[in-house]
Amino acid sequence: MIQSHEKFNNTFPFKPHFANISGFKMHYVDEGTGETVLCLHGEPTWSYLFRHLIESLKGQYRVIAPDHMGFGKSETPKDRTYWLQDHINNIEELVLTLDLRNITLVMHDFGGPVGMGLVSRQFDRIKRVIAVNAPTPFGQKDLFDRVSANAAKSPWFQWIVSAHQKSTLIPVLEQLHYNTLSTLKLNGFENNNLITETWLKAYSEPFREPTDCAGAIGWALGFASNMHQFEAPAAKAIESAQNLPAMAIWGKNDKTLHADEFLPLFRQTFPKAFVHLLEGVGHYSFEDAPQKISELITQFLEETAEHRHDHK
Repeated sequence: MIQSHEKFNNTFPFKPHFANISGFKMHYVDEGTGETVLCLHGEPTWSYLFRHLIESLKGQYRVIAPDHMGFGKSETPKDRTYWLQDHINNIEELVLTLDLRNITLVMHDFGGPVGMGLVSRQFDRIKRVIAVNAPTPFGQKDLFDRVSANAAKSPWFQWIVSAHQKSTLIPVLEQLHYNTLSTLKLNGFENNNLITETWLKAYSEPFREPTDCAGAIGWALGFASNMHQFEAPAAKAIESAQNLPAMAIWGKNDKTLHADEFLPLFRQTFPKAFVHLLEGVGHYSFEDAPQKISELITQFLEETAEHRHDHK
């Protein structure tokens, strides 16, 4: 866990906030006022991933960016499971604790399945959905076929399965403090100019000790051992989602989550959605193309400002 006051040479200047969620301290950024934009990160990142987006939106919106249990500045409790359903429970509890409504969801990586779990359970609180290199599982008929097809051509998922079979997955990920960069590169980011001492510290610091790595281990282990459970949305949630303003932004050079598998799933759930494919941008698209993504999201928020979700 990172010290709560750590700002990484002022690249992350945001005041820390904490909520007691499910028996642990969950950290979240809470900047600006206005409509809520809730940003959900994935593996092995934290709210630092959204630093540019937070800066660009906080003048007009309330931007909330939590760190999942076991990531960033949130606690990593012992003797807990770190499966998808645990993270969905935690995010739902945070949303209810803060009583967030008219939420615009911004999801990256496994933030996608977590966010879609929230949509399934609390669809009347969601106003818009934005998936940025994020899967959107929502009961689609071909969901498992596409997830399996993606895993078969993804170096990250291939490594997870192989390492689990060889019993090396946990020992390797327990050293994430030392191999953060190789993990990020395996998943794919394109802009190597980002790799400064400060940037690398920001992404490796959450995993200083093996006991700090339970969140990152849990996400990989849950896939390898089939412990993650996608939320199964009710018909009312599916109908609600189909009427939501939605947008997908995808870095085409993503080695981990392939657009040709996940965009069809996205379009099934959000048939009216906008889709943007970004050339030369990888999996960690918020790092590769922060300005472009901020522009697309700002434009989308403005164009859909008048949308009124039917709250029942």
